[in-house]
Amino acid sequence: MKRWSFTNLMLVAGLAFIYLPMVILVIYSFNASRLVTVWGGWSVQWYTGLLDNAQLMGAVMRSLEVAFYTAIAATALGTLAAFVLTRIPRFRGRTLFGGLVTAPLVMPEVITGLSLLLLFVAMAQLIGWPAQRGLLTIWIAHTTFCSAYVAVIVSARLRELDLSIEEAAMDLGARPWKVFLLITIPMIAPSLAAGAMMSFALSLDDLVLASFVSGPGATTLPMEIFSAVRMGVKPEINAVASLILLSVSLFTFLAWYFTRRAEERRKRAMQQAMLETASGG
Repeated sequence: MKRWSFTNLMLVAGLAFIYLPMVILVIYSFNASRLVTVWGGWSVQWYTGLLDNAQLMGAVMRSLEVAFYTAIAATALGTLAAFVLTRIPRFRGRTLFGGLVTAPLVMPEVITGLSLLLLFVAMAQLIGWPAQRGLLTIWIAHTTFCSAYVAVIVSARLRELDLSIEEAAMDLGARPWKVFLLITIPMIAPSLAAGAMMSFALSLDDLVLASFVSGPGATTLPMEIFSAVRMGVKPEINAVASLILLSVSLFTFLAWYFTRRAEERRKRAMQQAMLETASGG
C-alpha cells in the first residue's frame, strides 16, 4: 500500500482549506431553518425566495453589470498598455509609465479608493462632473484597478510571441491593422480571455473601492452582503453565493473546454501543414 508523503498531505489539506468552506456554504443554502447554524432539513425555499428579494437581486444585477463593462474596458486598456510596454522598447518616460501601470497591483485598495474619492470630489467641484457618485464611478475605479492585471498577463504573452510571423505577413503586403486583427489578436486570445475573466471576478468581488466611490442607489453585491452579515448571515446570502459559484464554475469549464479544442485544432493544422510541406518537398 502506497503511503502518503508529506507533500501530498499538505496538498490535500490546502485544497480542503480552500474548497471545504465553499462546499459547506452550498450545503447550508439548502437548509430549511432560518438559523444558519441549525440544520432544519433540506429545502429550496431560499432559492425560490430570491425572486421576492428585490434589494438583493438588484445588488446582484448592478454588480454583474459593472463587472461586465469593467472586463471589456480593462481588457482594452490593459492590452494597449501591454503593447506599449513590449513593442516600444525606448521612449521618454517609459519607466514612469510602467510604474504607473503596475502601481495598482501593489498599492493598498484603501489608498486607491481614497485617492479616487478625492479625485471625483475635486472634479465635481471644478467641472461639475461627476454630479453624483454611482455605478459610473464604480466602473471607472474598477477599470483602473483591473487594467493593471490585464497589462501584466498580456505583456507576458506578447514577450513570448514570434515576431517573424507578423513580419512575414507585412512583407507579403498585409497592413499593420490587418496583421494586428488577423494574426496578433488570435495568438494572444487566451491571455485576453484570462485577463477579461480575472477583471470580471475582481470587479464582482470588490468591496473596498466600491465603498469609497459609490453613492445612494449604487449598492453592489459585496456591499449588500457586508452590511447584511453584520446583522447575521441570512440564508438568502448562501443561496446567492451558491448560484454565483455555480455560474463561475460552468463559465470556467466552458472557457477551458473551448480553449483546449482550439489549441488541439491549431496543433492538428500545424502537423497537417508540416506533412504537406514534407510530402511536397
